[in-house]
Amino acid sequence: MSEKINTEIAIVGAGLVGLSAAVMCAKLGKKVVLIDNQAIEIKPLSDNFDTRIYALTPPSVAWLQSIGVWEFVDDSRVTPIASMQLWQQNETDVLSLADSDANVANLGVIIENQNLLQALQKTMQTLDVTRITDAHCQTLETTAESINLMVSPFNLIQNPRVLNGQKGQTIQAQLLLAADGAGSWVREAAGISVKTKDFNQTALVANFATQKPHNNAAMQWFRPHDTLALLPLSGQKVSLVWSLSTERAVELLNQHVDAFAAAVTQHTNGVLGDLTNIGEVKSFALQQQTANDLVADKLVLLGDAAHTIHPLAGQGVNLGFRDVMALETQLKQLHTMQHVGDAQALKRFARQRKTDLLAMNTLTSGLDGWFAQENKLLKHVSHWGFKRLNGLKMAKKLLIQQVAS
Repeated sequence: MSEKINTEIAIVGAGLVGLSAAVMCAKLGKKVVLIDNQAIEIKPLSDNFDTRIYALTPPSVAWLQSIGVWEFVDDSRVTPIASMQLWQQNETDVLSLADSDANVANLGVIIENQNLLQALQKTMQTLDVTRITDAHCQTLETTAESINLMVSPFNLIQNPRVLNGQKGQTIQAQLLLAADGAGSWVREAAGISVKTKDFNQTALVANFATQKPHNNAAMQWFRPHDTLALLPLSGQKVSLVWSLSTERAVELLNQHVDAFAAAVTQHTNGVLGDLTNIGEVKSFALQQQTANDLVADKLVLLGDAAHTIHPLAGQGVNLGFRDVMALETQLKQLHTMQHVGDAQALKRFARQRKTDLLAMNTLTSGLDGWFAQENKLLKHVSHWGFKRLNGLKMAKKLLIQQVAS
């Protein structure tokens, strides 16, 4: 018979969202157990830029600062976004949105996955969080008092000492947070279904050195079912995120890296001069996936376990952090005697998050469809909008506030 580990909050998944949830809950004084199927280890930052890059909004940065994570971030590898420059279908007119248009410090920052992940891991080491690694979830059951997760043999790391688990154990919690990714085991075990939209697209990501300075501008080109973004990195370098048809993506992946760089240079009309590839090119299929329920009895889905969206708006990780922020609000509002898995609090969380998620899904799917329209009238309206917006200061200010929120 397995032994039991009792805790207030159990979290499955030690990616960015799971780690941030662990930090947040521990900062609130909750007893936390974090479970992951891999070792949670702090690796030194590589000299090469990570191909996984995130554009964090100012509210996300402010929240990470508030829970003590940002002090562990390597600022020398964080790039503030001073402006956004947007082009559409073979047009030379550019819509430029600058931080000065809305009197804000910046429109956000670009940070590498390894930099942010390391900062979260270092923060967690300062807190009383029990970490279970190299474990695989086996069974999930809910009782009137708790939600119980049975895991396979694992390594148990409990600050300030390290214990080695030799057999499976049951984690008995008042609340279980599932942050175990798009293919969430917890979500499936809880019987929560998902709605999936296949974009029939693939995203290509890579880093380049540029011939011309980027001036801290995030640049994006919109074409029918084809969105290319160049995000500024420190130094004269950029990160590419190119969402396009899977057929075209395969063609590009089969090219030599120099030919691929030339294709990106041509697609972006050479605004940054010739581009030189400085790392490997990676790809991933694009789907929009939304859980039909964000909560269940004593259970909350967070991050990709709850939703994945088109990268067009660059909001995926921010959406996950907003999940954790919303949960933080509900936990802070609980009375002393209330259970952390209080059903009413979880329902309030779900209502709040569904509104945000619906807006983001509508935005990303809508934009992808809008720029794919073959209707000439719509193209003229879209073109007029880009040109017109450049002269409307108040409209640009409102748009910037939306982008940076």
